[in-house]
Amino acid sequence: MHYKKFIVFAVTLLWISLTWLQSQTVKDADGNIYVAVGIGKQVWMAENLKTTTYNDGRAIPLVTDEKAWKALKTPGYCWYNNDARNKDIYGALYNFYTVKTGKLCPEGWHVPTDAEWTTMVKFLGDENTAGDKLKESGTGHWKNILINATNDFDFTALPGGTRLYSGIFPTFGNSYAVWWSATEYSSLAAYNWGLHETSSKVFKGYDSKQSGFSVRCIKD
Repeated sequence: MHYKKFIVFAVTLLWISLTWLQSQTVKDADGNIYVAVGIGKQVWMAENLKTTTYNDGRAIPLVTDEKAWKALKTPGYCWYNNDARNKDIYGALYNFYTVKTGKLCPEGWHVPTDAEWTTMVKFLGDENTAGDKLKESGTGHWKNILINATNDFDFTALPGGTRLYSGIFPTFGNSYAVWWSATEYSSLAAYNWGLHETSSKVFKGYDSKQSGFSVRCIKD
């Protein structure tokens, strides 16, 4: 009798454990699986998005040519320095036209608005110190010059680089992490948030919609 109760208990515990594990991950349209973490009342992906497919199954155009990227007024993505080896670590760089489709993140998730980024940064303290709590600790990817990255909530921000609206990958690009928000600044620009290796700050800015930045998704 006690043995049977133990078996039932063990099976129930396993089911709870598997359910909890599943709730901490999310899969994109390509089948990539991401860890999810809670920051305050929000749930964020702990990795940069790397899907090449919208959540409706359509392919996102890969644009490698510099002139073609500069001319884009439609969705497109690339890998930093056009090197697919950057995919698994840093994810993809998307222009804002891709974000604006509303189909970039997995079902039940979305690209965070400027207000949602603000909420997260305020929960972490303020813009002057929140960067330390978001960055991956150590110097495996960041140089972390003059700062002490602690990665308090396992957000694990990495310097995924950028692609300028001109189509160029700046040589200093891999010292930055920049993410789109879903909020437009104007007909030509949208808000973004970023980190730099020499600072503890989280920087808010806006850039041309043709720029290529990373994306983190937030749960609906």
